[in-house]
Amino acid sequence: MARAATLRGLVSIAAAEGGRHVRASGQRWDAGWRGFRAGPSGSRGRAASRGSSPSSARRPGPRRGVAASSGCKGWVSGGFQSEDGNLTCGYSSYKGRRSTMEDCYDIKLTKIDGQPVNLFGVFDGHGGNLAAEYLKDNLFKNLMKHPEFLKDTKLAISRTFLQTDEDILETISSPFRDDGSTALAAVLIGNHLYVANVGDSRAVASKAGKAVPLSKDHKPNRKDERKRIEDAGGVVIFDDTWRVGGILAMSRAFGNRLLKQYVKAEPDIEEEEVNSDMEYLILATDGLWDVVRNEDAVALLKAEDGPQAAAVKLTEIAYSRQSADNITCIVVQFHDEK
Repeated sequence: MARAATLRGLVSIAAAEGGRHVRASGQRWDAGWRGFRAGPSGSRGRAASRGSSPSSARRPGPRRGVAASSGCKGWVSGGFQSEDGNLTCGYSSYKGRRSTMEDCYDIKLTKIDGQPVNLFGVFDGHGGNLAAEYLKDNLFKNLMKHPEFLKDTKLAISRTFLQTDEDILETISSPFRDDGSTALAAVLIGNHLYVANVGDSRAVASKAGKAVPLSKDHKPNRKDERKRIEDAGGVVIFDDTWRVGGILAMSRAFGNRLLKQYVKAEPDIEEEEVNSDMEYLILATDGLWDVVRNEDAVALLKAEDGPQAAAVKLTEIAYSRQSADNITCIVVQFHDEK
């Protein structure tokens, strides 16, 4: 409980500073993680690179208007409100009990051709943070530049995910690194929501007070995923958990060159219309879902003072329940126009 109290202290500091970064001491970026078994990665001892947070954040609470925030750090929290007032969002990302921080996130609230466009993403790195960092810096930029983004958003998402995976493999060319990452993205264009998932992060909506999953975890022991892997010549082995080739504890990911034949970055995409029943959306890495049920997460939302407080509280609860992983959470609250 003492460590949970320490987290509460960090939360208080961040709230007072309006969502500015709080860096964890002793942070390194090249150790292993809970889902990946591999040999030594390169650049040992190099300091973790910083993500960016809103430079104009000076006070607590969400900021109104066009905004963009991305990060990959030891601990960070903040929030925004869309320019039209139709949604607010909050985020919280904490290194937790891991010796390294390999989670990243990205939030963009903007307009394209006069159309409100809001993008939210969490990226859970493994074997190093290079793939997650690349996704944080490039995935949404690539998506918004795709010529079919507004016309055929689902096609644009699928093609952008696959192309960005190719870019990661080209960028991380060292034979001593095999970084990988999940990607969970929510793309809201007007009132049409697309949730795209690669890996084992998860999206859960609160619809009329009920928890509704909007993604399915890509686990190697899932019947359809296992068949796909084995049809491609791979194997799924149980070694403390189910792993592709006895190495990777998820069946889809960006990067992971050595397993690329079996571990693809093709997203599953769910579509939803945002109406009066849609209250909240939670996007989180498995550091949350390993110890918090979907229903428990949704039940907590209305008890908190806005999505930033809810995101912080979810992070805090996951840590207090002995989550062994990095914990990153984005909470989006939709405001009924009526």
